[in-house]
Amino acid sequence: MALEIERKFLVRDTDITDTLAGERLTQGYLSHDKNATVRVRIAGDSAWLTIKGKTEGATRSEFEYPVPVEDANAMLNELCGQGVIDKTRYRLPQGDLCWEIDVFHGDNEGLIVAEIELPSEDTTFDRPDWLGEEVTGEVRYYNSALSSTPYKHWTN
Repeated sequence: MALEIERKFLVRDTDITDTLAGERLTQGYLSHDKNATVRVRIAGDSAWLTIKGKTEGATRSEFEYPVPVEDANAMLNELCGQGVIDKTRYRLPQGDLCWEIDVFHGDNEGLIVAEIELPSEDTTFDRPDWLGEEVTGEVRYYNSALSSTPYKHWTN
């Protein structure tokens, strides 16, 4: 089974992305079930369906399958409705690991989150100075949650 082990943090120094090349991502959710989410994502001329299981600690099952971009666009337009996520992703390697920094646009403008995928939950890693508060496990920061309750609607 494919597993995703990921820790998530807010970014307090937004200048970190100034020298990095970003990739625009558009994604929407076909299912928001608490035990499994189904996402469609487009990045450039590629698209995927991703199924993610329930998070336990920092780990969840994850299955990803390529789909034609035309199909992904149709799913976003016809099946995802409101709440399509628009963000730019920046990648910053750190040794064998890589930080993914997501700068959100649209209804989630102002939110910047960094994630690091780990080989195991007990993997140690350096915490760069630009990292802020850890939000691993805080459901409202999941992209699936942001698609239904965008950052601009948060009271705090």
